[in-house]
Amino acid sequence: MRVGLAIIPGAAEGPVIACEEGLSFWGGVDPATGHVIDAHHPLHGRTLAGAVLALPTSRGSCTGSGVLLELALNAHAPAALVFREGEDVLTLGALVAGLLFGRAIPVLRLCPEDFDLLAGAERAGITETRIEAGPLSRELESVGAQHLDLSEGDRAFLAGESGEAPRLAMEILCAMAAQQGAARLTDVTQVHIDGCIYASPANLTFAERMADMGARVRVPTTMNAISVDRANWERQGTPPDFGRPASRLADAYVRMGARPSFTCAPYLLDSVPAAGEAVGWAESNAVIYANSVLAARTVKHPDFLDLCIALTGRVPLSGVYLDENRKARRRIHVGAPEGHNDAFWPMLGYLAGLLAPDRIPLLAGLEGASPSDDDLKALCAAFGTTSGAPMLHVAGHTPEAEGCMAGDADEVVVMRADLARVWRELNSGPENVDLVAIGSPHVSLSEFRALAALLDGVAQHPSVPIIVTAGRAIRDQARAEGTLARLESWGVQVVTDICWCSISEPVFPPSARVLMTNSGKYAHYAPGLSGRAVRFGSLEDCVSVALTGQAPSSPPAWLA
Repeated sequence: MRVGLAIIPGAAEGPVIACEEGLSFWGGVDPATGHVIDAHHPLHGRTLAGAVLALPTSRGSCTGSGVLLELALNAHAPAALVFREGEDVLTLGALVAGLLFGRAIPVLRLCPEDFDLLAGAERAGITETRIEAGPLSRELESVGAQHLDLSEGDRAFLAGESGEAPRLAMEILCAMAAQQGAARLTDVTQVHIDGCIYASPANLTFAERMADMGARVRVPTTMNAISVDRANWERQGTPPDFGRPASRLADAYVRMGARPSFTCAPYLLDSVPAAGEAVGWAESNAVIYANSVLAARTVKHPDFLDLCIALTGRVPLSGVYLDENRKARRRIHVGAPEGHNDAFWPMLGYLAGLLAPDRIPLLAGLEGASPSDDDLKALCAAFGTTSGAPMLHVAGHTPEAEGCMAGDADEVVVMRADLARVWRELNSGPENVDLVAIGSPHVSLSEFRALAALLDGVAQHPSVPIIVTAGRAIRDQARAEGTLARLESWGVQVVTDICWCSISEPVFPPSARVLMTNSGKYAHYAPGLSGRAVRFGSLEDCVSVALTGQAPSSPPAWLA
């Protein structure tokens, strides 16, 4: 007899909203209202508040857990979440909402047949033991942590021997391990915190509550980009009602012992993990890069779980921490078009995510190409916007690509027309551009140099402002070698601590209505996050637009 899984048991009732495409709550759902703001998503414009939301899984940013917690606290959350596949980000947000704030949101997992029945129903009713929706009537079985093989140290945490914050952290870790099907926990060497972005007041509420309990990290811990320039937000004119809580959020994590690195590209720091090293990273682009390019090991840990890992040094031994789960289950054959430029790689990552939204792919046919580390960074970041998978392989270019195919893998072929379609989707805005946005994820030193070289080759001053976001460490390296001064002499503004996906007015110029970016990730998220129209192209295209104010009207020649 088929049964569903009650990942987080509870009672709920409401209209069914179902979609076959995963959704990132961060950048995709307004945390104040529950409206879907992802302009590229089929549910765009719908209100999720009070609905039984059925998705295959989530996708995109790890910050989605914070958005869901905020929705729970302001009474605009879905009544329940139902998934067809395993899911961590929204599940963790629902778990924290119930454990810390008494705002429980049931989370279920159904088999494909039952999921389809639910998707076809108008309303659903859920109890702790059953779901009823149109023709669907199914018993629910609870998922418990009683079968976990815990170490003595794990049990000591649960007993509160290290304090209340680590006890709560271990309780959350055990609950997540159970729903992931893990048999035990394992050690990590470092953590990267994503929950320091002020996506909503809930992020601050959680962090300060844990800090006030005396929480302290137990392993080296870096921090993602935050939502303000921590040292300069007042001088920059950021409104205090946003600047103060955003700065307090960063302060809370620093108080708990995290390193104020403030970058969404921790793989550019001096603490970069080695191949095979188990780490506990959050931030979707960083997770995908770590697994794919560095061959380190981390699942896409959601916000709040990242701190739980830092407080204990432990993670569930599941997902791509295990060899068998790092296999590719889809081969995507694609050839690099002759004459392609750096815009090809984020476009390919975006398309690969659409073609493999729920599985790890192998990109084949690119063995003769020569992607740089920056190209692979852009590929991974764009892939993370459209896929829920924690990694991808690129034949000839990523360390685990050889022999990575699973026995049940299938195959799809990418045509040049598919890439041209992506170009058109990411270039929906007008051709008149009034802002160039570089640095999502944060720029590397080589990207700083490439931008400076392009500007050194022109005679006129840019007429459209160029704003670059970067981590402090890389900015300091660019300053030491003189590259930063060259850029600033051209009027380029370099902003640290924040990234384009967390930037707000007035650092984001209020008068700008159309932006140009070389980031596939930001081209996807910017319409929903900033309310601006977007153009996308190569770094050279961005410099050309800065000089002329005009974006190309047609795809590049290599897509013709």
